[in-house]
Amino acid sequence: MANSPQSKKRARQNERRNDINKARRSRIRTYLRKVEEAIASGNSDAAAAALRAAQPELARGITKGVLHKNTVARKMSRLSSRVKALQA
Repeated sequence: MANSPQSKKRARQNERRNDINKARRSRIRTYLRKVEEAIASGNSDAAAAALRAAQPELARGITKGVLHKNTVARKMSRLSSRVKALQA
């Protein structure tokens, strides 16, 4: 248990940050799910639009420290190649 004032404050900050990060991660997953559903439906226009909407969210996840840079790069690459295959 946190005893010093500094450790008590740090615990409060960690709780608040945890909630924010959880919400951000959930939001990112929602955007990714929308892209996946659009790809599964076979609608290339919807998939491309969903991917364009998901890109800034993923980039924001990097800057906020929720996701690793390479993880996002890998996800973006795989999703964009699947969307491109749909359009072909």
